[in-house]
Order: sequence, then structure tokens, then C-alpha cells
Amino acid sequence: MKIVLLTVVAAVVLIGLAVVIMGVKALFVKGGKFPTGHAHDIPELKRRGIGCAHRHTEP
Repeated sequence: MKIVLLTVVAAVVLIGLAVVIMGVKALFVKGGKFPTGHAHDIPELKRRGIGCAHRHTEP
């Protein structure tokens, strides 16, 4: 039981640490925000003509 509890606590700590590290700019920089993941906001995808599936219109 003690090993299971230790494993769960370690997992929670690692996940929390990963979230904080990924969000450093959004959390600690004034005006910072998480980067967008939408295809229409990524210049390389625009250049290749790849668009967002949500903006696809029926022919």
C-alpha cells in the first residue's frame, strides 16, 4: 500500500511540474498566453495551404 501511495504522489508531482514548466510564459510573463494550436494560426501550415477543419465549407 505504501508503494502505491508513493507512486501516485510521484505521478501527481511530475504532472504538476510538467504543467508549470509548459506554462512558464503564460503564468509568469505579463500578457503571456499559451500558444494557439489551430492550423489557421500557424504560418507554415498557411504556406502549405493547410487549413483548419472547423473552417471547411461544403462544396
